[in-house]
Parts: sequence; C-alpha cells; structure tokens
Amino acid sequence: MSPGERPRAGGDEPVRGPVRPSGLLDVLGVASVVLDTEGRIMLWSPQAEELFGYPAHEALGEYAARIMVHEQHLDLVVKLFADVMETGEGWAGAFPIRRKDGSTRLVEFRNMRLLDDQGDVYALGLCADQSTVRQVERDVALSTRTIAQAPVGLAVLDTELRYVSVNPALAELNGLPAEAHLGHMPHELMLDTEAARTVEATLRAVLRTGEPVVNRRVVGRTRAHPDVDNFWSVSLYRLEDTAGTVLGVAGMAVDITEQHQAAVAAETARRRLALIADASTRIGTTLELDRTASELADVAVPDLADVAAVDLLDAVVEGRRSTLGPAQAAVIRALAVRSAQDTGALEAADPPGHIARYGPDRLVTQCVRTGDPVMVAHVREEDLPRIARSPEAALQLGRAGLHSYLAVPLIARGEVLGALDLKRIHNPLPFSEDDLLLARELAARAAIQIDNARWYQNARDTALTLQRSMLPSHPPVTGGLEVASRYQPAGAGTEVGGDWFDVIPLEGAKTALVVGDVMGSGIEAATTMGRLRTATHTLASLDLEPARLLEHLDKITDGLDHSIATCVYAVHDPELRQCHIANAGHLPPVRVRPGRPPELLELPTGAPLGVGGVAFSTTTVDLVPGDQLVFYTDGLVETRQHPLDERLDALLALLDDPGRPLQECCDLLLRTLHQPENSDDVALLIARVLTPA
Repeated sequence: MSPGERPRAGGDEPVRGPVRPSGLLDVLGVASVVLDTEGRIMLWSPQAEELFGYPAHEALGEYAARIMVHEQHLDLVVKLFADVMETGEGWAGAFPIRRKDGSTRLVEFRNMRLLDDQGDVYALGLCADQSTVRQVERDVALSTRTIAQAPVGLAVLDTELRYVSVNPALAELNGLPAEAHLGHMPHELMLDTEAARTVEATLRAVLRTGEPVVNRRVVGRTRAHPDVDNFWSVSLYRLEDTAGTVLGVAGMAVDITEQHQAAVAAETARRRLALIADASTRIGTTLELDRTASELADVAVPDLADVAAVDLLDAVVEGRRSTLGPAQAAVIRALAVRSAQDTGALEAADPPGHIARYGPDRLVTQCVRTGDPVMVAHVREEDLPRIARSPEAALQLGRAGLHSYLAVPLIARGEVLGALDLKRIHNPLPFSEDDLLLARELAARAAIQIDNARWYQNARDTALTLQRSMLPSHPPVTGGLEVASRYQPAGAGTEVGGDWFDVIPLEGAKTALVVGDVMGSGIEAATTMGRLRTATHTLASLDLEPARLLEHLDKITDGLDHSIATCVYAVHDPELRQCHIANAGHLPPVRVRPGRPPELLELPTGAPLGVGGVAFSTTTVDLVPGDQLVFYTDGLVETRQHPLDERLDALLALLDDPGRPLQECCDLLLRTLHQPENSDDVALLIARVLTPA
C-alpha cells in the first residue's frame, strides 16, 4: 500500500488521501522504536516524537536509554534489553520516562527481538502513555460488562449485515446461542419471513443513509416463541470509526410483548367502557319499539359483532307473557338486523318484521327458554343447523364464513323478552368471556328500554284504536258542502292525543263543523275527547247558536276531572250563504276564496273549554259557492324550531289553489307541514261550498 492510502472496511478498493486517526491504536497513540544490538535508535515514529518530546533527527543514532528511560531505572532497563536480545523473549512493564522538556510521564512498554532477512538482530519497542492505556482498558471493560449484562438485546452487524457480535439478552430473545448468530444474516435465523424482510430493509437503509431508527415496533416469531407473535422496540445506528469509515450497524431490541398486551388490554377495556357509555345515550332515544331494537343492533356492530340481530318472542310483542317448555318451539319476531359489511350472513337472518318458528333444538330457543346466554366460540359445520333458522340459512352462514356465535337473553323485570343474536365473520377473533360480559351488559341496558317501548306501544295502540273508533265517518257531500278530513296520530314515540273533528247534519240543510283538541295524551285524553264529541252532537241537535253551545261545553268540560280543551264550532247555512263561528281558544280557521289570497279569519279567540266563567261570541262570515273553510289543530302548524306566525304563513301559501281537490289538499298539508318528530297529533277538516243544483 502506497503512502497516503488507507483501506476501506471490508477490504475493498483503497481510499486515497491523508491518513487520519481511525482506530484504537490512534486513540492509544502507540509509539514505535527500533534499536540495534547496541541500543542505538534506528527508527523513531511520529508518535515517539510526541510521547518523548524528541524529534527524529535528535533521537536517531542516540542510545535509547539516554532519552527514553528515567535515570532511576536505567540499570534495570539496560539489563532487560540485554535479556531480550540474548534470549529473544519479550518483556512488558511500566516505567517513568524523562521527556525532553524535563517532565516525567509513566509509560507502558512492550519490547521484543526482531530478525531481518540478513540475520541481523534488532529490538522493537512499543510505548504508550499509561494513563491513556488504563482509560481505554476501563472503557473496554465497562462496555464489555454493560453489553454482556444488559437486559436488552444488543448486536453488531457488519456491512454485509452478518452478525459479528451478539449479547446474551438477544441470544435469549431469539432462542439461539450467541455463537450460532455469528456470520449469519437476520433472515437466516428468524422464523417470520415478513418480519425478517422488514428488519433487513431497515438495516440497509440505516447503513446507506446513516439516519438512525429509534424505537420502531417490529412484530414476528422466533425460535424462542415459535407459536406466538412477539413485539420488540428496535433501534438501529450506523457504526463508523473516527475517520468516518462505515463499519456496520449496531442494533438494540427491547421485548415489549407484555407492554403491548397490557396496552391492548387497556385499549380494549377503554373501548368497552366507551361502547357501554355510547349505548346509554343511543339506546332508548324514543319509545318506538322497532327503533329501540335498531339502536341496540347499531351499537353492537361492528365493535362487538359483524352481524347483530334483535329478536323478541312474538307473544311478548303482543303483550302476553311467554314460557317455553323443553319441547316447545319459539315463535320469534325479528325487530332489527345489522351487518358491518355486505355478507351472505345478512341474507340468512330474518328480516325485520318477519315471524319465524325456531325448534327446541335451536340455540336461540335455548337462550330464551333458559334465560342464559349461549356461546359457541368456534363454530363447526355441525353447529350451523342449530344456529340458523333453516337448512338453507345454515348453508348461507357456512359460505359467509361464520366462525363464532353468541346469543344473550333480553331480560326486563324478570321476564325474558327475546335475544340479542351476535355473529363474527370478518373479525378473526372468537367471542371471549369478556365479550360475553359486554354483550350481557348491553342486553341488560337495552332490555329495559325495549320493555318500556313495547308496553308503551301496546298502550298507544289501545288509545289509537279507541280514538279512531270515536272519530266520525262522514259522507263527502252534505248540506251543500263538499267535505274532506284527515286524522294523523303523533309520532310513534309519543302518546296519542285528544284531537277530533266532526261533521254534523242539522235541520234546514245546515251543517255543523267541529274541530277540537283535548290537552293531554293517552287513553284519558281520548276518553275525554269521546265525551266532548258526544256532548257536542247532543247540543248541536238543539240548534243552539255557536257561542251558546260552547258555553254548555265549557261547563261539561269543567266537570271532567279538570280537563282543558280548545274547540272551533261553526254552522253553515246554505240558504243565507253564511257561516256562524265561535272559538274556544283554538287557532283560527282559514277562508279560501277564488281570486283572493287565503286568509285567517279574525275571530275572538275566547278561552279554552274547562276554564269556566268566560263568555264566548259568535262571528258571521259570508260563504259563496267555491269558498272553502279549513279547520285544523295545532299539531299541523306548531313546531319547536319555528315561530307560529311563520308556520301559519306556510299554511296559507299551500292553500293558493282553491280548485285543488279537497282530498289532495288534505294530503298536501299533512305531507308538507306535519313534521315526523312532531309530538302532537293532527285533526284536519276542509269544507267547500257547492253551487246549488
């Protein structure tokens, strides 16, 4: 190798340039001195110049003892030199030296005899400052002990990514002795091919760029734990000498499997708590049975299951208690089904509203009969017929990939209402005991809401049936009027109210038109409405003036357990082409006339029925053929989001076509004005004056 060249790591082409400090010898500053048999200095290195303080031109040819040895050890050193030259055995020791500047320094010596090809004998002396040697020794000892005893895995790889050093901790992590690593690349030792490719790609990137990788998570399997995934936090650094020559890569691996599992468990617990909290706010937002069931299914998918179904015993839906014997089938009504993805399992489920018989051998039947959950963590082919409703459905579940099943009972107030049916297809994990606990918690919370909803629905259906039975069925034409009407119950989450309308034929071809609203809801309101309607019929037969009739109704209402109602009572007289109207706290009717804009009739509002002691007045309005009167209850126009005036303007805007068929007009008003979330029912009555025949 020519002067000015230095080798590359790995023995490739030499790198030309000045020699810079690059290794341990440079750190030690080892000085080299060659002596002849007389002890004269023949060769004197630059390091010797620095160590002893004598330049080469002053040292060469001089006796070494004079400039290299302290006078107090001169005799001993001369004797040792003579022994080396005579016997050929080297010696080592530490002696103080006297530098040219007069200072003293303790130096480590290594001396040995040299023989050239001519047979001439020389002595080689290697010298280094003892304090520097001791510091390096301490550093090496500390590094060696630290690496050997470190609780984390440490390794050094060369530029070919082959192990050159492995500490015991890494050997234990990998399940191989340290010596079995040496000379091998990571992919030759790791069981997980994908993880090995990832590790080696990262090593090459660090080797190429010099950018370290710190705390990167790596997942894989090793010979120490071949059956489970291990998790490591890996840090990688490129190794370079002091001259910048790349030596390889150093790696550190910390086993974080337990921390990962603890973090996963904590995250799972957090998500479960979040799911339960979410269920508390999302389930039972209304008293509608189907919606409550749908809310439960929505919460369960996809966090708990890929497919969720909520099924109730049909007898329970109908308001009857149901007990099943061991040999009895379960008649089940599907209320809701949800799927995380488009899957064949959804096709195998009962659609909402469907009623099916599940034999006594079915798992859902077992669940609702015993009131205990049923879990099949690992579904086998022979389990499918006991899960599905039919052989065809069992085939669909098998094709979809159902691998885990769980059914938990819906129990409220000691009664089994039905079951929450859960299936896993895309989620690779089977149902666990923790999943069972979570499902039972969800089912317990939802069952109370479902029970409230089904009892409320039963009570509402009863009230609605009662109310509908008391509403009139009138002919489309009576007393010179064409009449159309509608009754729209409130939203399913609200009890039925006491709204009503009536069309009463009177003597002399006159017709009484009535719209009223009993404050309150439920069966009590419907019953009060029925009483007031009956009283109105009786009073109307007496041909009372409208204000007078309302006074009588006020007294009757005052006696009905402090009930309050609003009412508009109108009598149409076709001969006089007039309508006499009295108002008891109700919204004013609308008069629609061809060629004119619709208008709210200006009537004295009056006090609601049941207040007592307030006089009513009658207003007379003209009505000619083609004119219309529109009566309605507040459920049509009142909302929480809009001012009443704005809603009344919207009503008038929809009545812009006096020639529109009345039935079509009723549908238009309900469809446009009545909000789905409205908590009040609606009674609507429209009368149009006909041209006399």
